[in-house]
Amino acid sequence: MGVFNKIAKKNKLTLGLVFPLEAYSGSIAKMENQEYLAKRAEELGFKALWFRDVPFNDPSFGDAGQLFDPWIYMTHLMNHTKKIALATGSIILPLRHPVHTTKSINSLQVLSEGRLVLGIASGDRPIEYPAFNQQLENKSELFRDSFFYIKKLEGDFPNYASKFFGKTNGVIDILPKYNKKTPMLVTGHSGQSLEWIAEHSDGWLYYPRDFNTLQLVMKQWSAALSIVEKKWKPFMQSLYVDLTVNSEVKPTPIHLGFKSGSAYLNSHLKILESHGVNHVVLNLKYGSRPAEEMIEEIGAKIIPNFS
Repeated sequence: MGVFNKIAKKNKLTLGLVFPLEAYSGSIAKMENQEYLAKRAEELGFKALWFRDVPFNDPSFGDAGQLFDPWIYMTHLMNHTKKIALATGSIILPLRHPVHTTKSINSLQVLSEGRLVLGIASGDRPIEYPAFNQQLENKSELFRDSFFYIKKLEGDFPNYASKFFGKTNGVIDILPKYNKKTPMLVTGHSGQSLEWIAEHSDGWLYYPRDFNTLQLVMKQWSAALSIVEKKWKPFMQSLYVDLTVNSEVKPTPIHLGFKSGSAYLNSHLKILESHGVNHVVLNLKYGSRPAEEMIEEIGAKIIPNFS
């Protein structure tokens, strides 16, 4: 898990960016200049590019993500970058067949020489479930079933009987083979207990919270790891930011984040690091400046403080 170790280090914080690398209003981004911005992010020292899995545009939800199929778009951006991690935030396991998911995982890992980090989730848009002929009340069980099916498919000629997705009987195999472990991070709770996440995942991907709540969450994560007798596993989170031109502007709240100058963003990230957060995925959607300007400023003023 070489690339994973570069973004997930104990007592250290690294930064990533989620697509679209764009500030935009409404639910649909323009998706312009993304290849150049991905290259610049890598050059500036961001450790991961994150790709969402949004099967349908639900106008009431207000955000259609990066528009493209995540596997195809990751492959496209793989060809425009060199070593930066390609991470999913997150693949919706109940709405994708685990055989197809595993085929995509192995293909991208082989083609990228191991740059994939897999964030996984049960989905945050209930309206999508009927389109896949799945029952929302089964989402927790669907998630576990898909997770364990994927794990079984990592071996040769797997023998697995899935309640929801079929069975293999040990007489067929999946190609290509990727002979290393793909890191799998559970997003939110995905219908699972924290102990289940601590035992089976390679880390936890959560949401931004105030510092007092974050302290409580980190204690819960540490306790869950202890209960299942696991050593440290990384904790990652998302964060919406809008950087002002004036670097000294104090923070004001925006959806799941804040608007501020770079000085406060830097101090905020330092506090997250002190609480044990290992990776922060920055989302620039609500930016009042072009994403390129914010990426350049973060690269120049903030990333060097977390090297």
